[in-house]
Amino acid sequence: MNNNRVQIPKRIKDLREVLEISAMDMAKDINVSLDTYIKYENGAQDIPISVLYNIAGKLGIDVTALMTGEDPRMDSAAVCRKGKGVKIERYPGYEFSSIAYNFKGRTMEPLLVTLDSSGPEAAKVTHSGQEFNYVVEGKLKITVGKAEYYLSEGDSVYFDATLPHGQSALEGRARFITIIQEWS
Repeated sequence: MNNNRVQIPKRIKDLREVLEISAMDMAKDINVSLDTYIKYENGAQDIPISVLYNIAGKLGIDVTALMTGEDPRMDSAAVCRKGKGVKIERYPGYEFSSIAYNFKGRTMEPLLVTLDSSGPEAAKVTHSGQEFNYVVEGKLKITVGKAEYYLSEGDSVYFDATLPHGQSALEGRARFITIIQEWS
């Protein structure tokens, strides 16, 4: 199991308790049920990146602090070398790397996502803002609302992230860059 995936729920719970925020208040403020929130904190349920952002906002920290345990340091430019992003395995067959994690005050989150068609299809998510996906390897099915888009290497899609959306690999492994920009 990915160490970051294990540490993130612990960091969230520890920070929430230090700030004296009840689990019930946190769940309400990030718009999830208390049961779901408890599962996030216990590591029993995957935490979508959009929810990580909401939790970080409630805790008053950068999402990088949740993912790495450290605050971002760069404020003019942050280079991320090949294979050096902060990797999070959401579940078998779905992982992402934050590739701008060390830049302070990001207004968008670029991620390199790797999907495997042998893994389960990701649940549809919604979040504020907009999202851009660019396929760098393989083939993807991207669902936005009721529409399905089939993309290959070099194809992209830009969409309203408030619509239920999800991506799944077709024919083996697929990798894509997603850039998420959420509105506060």
